Amino acid sequence: MARLRSPDGGCPWDLEQTFATIAPYTVEEAYEVADAIERGNLADLKEELGDLLLQVVFHARMAEEQGAFAFADVAEAINEKMVRRHPHVFGEAHNRSAREQTEAWETIKAEERAAKAAATTPSLLDDVPVALPALTRAVKLSKRAARVGFVWPSAAEVLAKLHEEIAELEAEVAAGDIAKAQDELGDVLFVCANLARELDIDPEAALRGTNAKFIRRFNYIEAELAARGSSPEQSDLAEMDALWNAAKAVEKGR
Repeated sequence: MARLRSPDGGCPWDLEQTFATIAPYTVEEAYEVADAIERGNLADLKEELGDLLLQVVFHARMAEEQGAFAFADVAEAINEKMVRRHPHVFGEAHNRSAREQTEAWETIKAEERAAKAAATTPSLLDDVPVALPALTRAVKLSKRAARVGFVWPSAAEVLAKLHEEIAELEAEVAAGDIAKAQDELGDVLFVCANLARELDIDPEAALRGTNAKFIRRFNYIEAELAARGSSPEQSDLAEMDALWNAAKAVEKGR
């Protein structure tokens, strides 16, 4: 990366990049890693982990050029953090169950946040990253608030709130107010994120699963139409909906 970023014979594209221009690629590569894991393809996982590592190297090299930190500093920082957050392994704390370790991890993170915010007026939500996917960030925000008791007591009450928000969304859609409908749709999604947290479900994984299911069933529609000498462009909603239901029946019969 140092060679690629060198003004003397380096790559013009790499030289033009900044933290901001590389950040979207970093997010994309993280999703590619998750996709390889979800598909169970270890060969692809090896390649995608390399691509993700390149993103770390790229950012570290740009920081080194500015005299901020280098790749070794990144590695040292995460080493120190892992030791600090695992006193039951590296320190004197007793062995913990997975649940106890999760609770201790959150306590240590809270202490770290407090130390960082000592010179400011902190909020419990301050360091939930803005750049996270919105659904993931919603889960983290609600989880953070839940730690101080700002939370619905049960999944049933979250579901009741979800029905309430859907009714408000329906009202705005019926009124034709798209701006307000957007706001209400956001409320619906946020409550869904709360429900995911309450049920200990990763909403991103759930949605990825549904996306894959949608692709699988739509591919079935395309294949069946092709067998009839047709295509989606030549079909209509009624025919495609019937094929969709057929695809569901095939999946349930497996």
